[in-house]
Amino acid sequence: MPTLFLLIPFIGIVLLNLFYTKKLKKLAFGTGILVTLIQMFMVCAIVFQLAGNFFTAIEIKYFINLSIDLYAAIILFTIGLIAFIALIIRRHSDNEEIFNFTQLILIIMIGMNGVVMVTDIFSLYVFLEVTSIASFVLIAKKKELLALNGSFKYLLMSSIATLMILTAVAIFFMTFGTLSYEGLAAQLSATAEVSSQIVLAIIFLVTGLSIKAGLVPFHMWVPDAYSSPSASVSVLLAGIVTKAGGVYAILRLLMDVFPQVVIIQEVFAFIGIVSIVVGALLAIGQKDFKKMLAYSSISQIGYIIVGAACGSPLGFLGAFLHFFNHATFKSLLFVNASAVEAQTGYKDLDKLQGLAGRMKITSWTSVIAFLSTAGIPPLSGFWSKVIIIVALWQVGFIPYAVIALLASILTLAYFLILQRKVFFGKTSAEFENTKEANKGFTSASMILAIITVLVGIGFPFILNFLMNKGLF
Repeated sequence: MPTLFLLIPFIGIVLLNLFYTKKLKKLAFGTGILVTLIQMFMVCAIVFQLAGNFFTAIEIKYFINLSIDLYAAIILFTIGLIAFIALIIRRHSDNEEIFNFTQLILIIMIGMNGVVMVTDIFSLYVFLEVTSIASFVLIAKKKELLALNGSFKYLLMSSIATLMILTAVAIFFMTFGTLSYEGLAAQLSATAEVSSQIVLAIIFLVTGLSIKAGLVPFHMWVPDAYSSPSASVSVLLAGIVTKAGGVYAILRLLMDVFPQVVIIQEVFAFIGIVSIVVGALLAIGQKDFKKMLAYSSISQIGYIIVGAACGSPLGFLGAFLHFFNHATFKSLLFVNASAVEAQTGYKDLDKLQGLAGRMKITSWTSVIAFLSTAGIPPLSGFWSKVIIIVALWQVGFIPYAVIALLASILTLAYFLILQRKVFFGKTSAEFENTKEANKGFTSASMILAIITVLVGIGFPFILNFLMNKGLF
């Protein structure tokens, strides 16, 4: 089963190119949709298979070792979902480019799926690079100055991160003779005194992954990379690529490689809490719709990192749940921001007003998304934030728990500003004839809004089931 997550997208790419004709080119969208649906279906099958014991894993050993546990299954489902949403938006906004876009989506899915399933750091690095290179091409495909500027920043910072991660991998291998998660964890736990070269390797690894994840102070590439490309690419990058390409790697290494290395947990906890505060403060002052959402993403990723930095089962549960929640509600917000831009021609918040009466679906799904982002019950974001804050409190990060709680007020503040400026108030004469976005945008926003609500309503039952099993 794990190899299928790499083979199926690859087969899709081969079929589209090996038998290329103009007629087959028209089937690109359907091929991409089919691959994403198959991935989500396979994940559901895996979850049922793991239902007896949530901490087991499905493993396969071939030229690389692949493993899928419950947490990996959640991320694989999220990858399929957001790729599905991005394809729908592309189909209804720029259908002429759907052939190349679909192929790049499938390449990115291979990269992200590999990141999720590998069990050694070198393979992790390889699949991170597959994801990064394809993402760079997607950002640049708009062929406008802002998009090229965003893609250049992304490429530059990603190259620096690559160099640091590869250097760390080399030092680990020269020191321990292994790169597997299990082997490194055993070696590190058995090491009485950490040498200076291991400290250097850890610094390089932490810095490189923080750049990939867009954490403060390595976040400077995020606003342009998120806001400059086309609608479908913005949704894909903000919804899953950054998180699967950087955040997930941090979560997995904290869980499997560094569970006993307290200093790394403390460093990531500090980076995460700084990202929460700085991202929220920078979001408040933004006038560009998508840049506000980009800085908000930095803040919300901070919550994921501090949850994992707790090192406890509850902390990891909150981190992975917020990973999924952030992918859905932030993708929803980027879908709606793109819909507003498509219908009005503006991203500047000062030029937008009173669109609620003209774009009702966009307006009310935005309300659901920003309330979930701020952690308002009973929406999905509430549960993941509560779990993270409780986990912080339990492990002794009490000041961080208080800061994380207060930062939600900042989140609510800047989204109220956004909602008031864009949707509420009297409609200006310029937007009197503005209509709701096309069915690509509206169907995508409704799917994501429904998921946000259903996860919020249903999660207490899931949590009660997990607690009855004695897992938390």
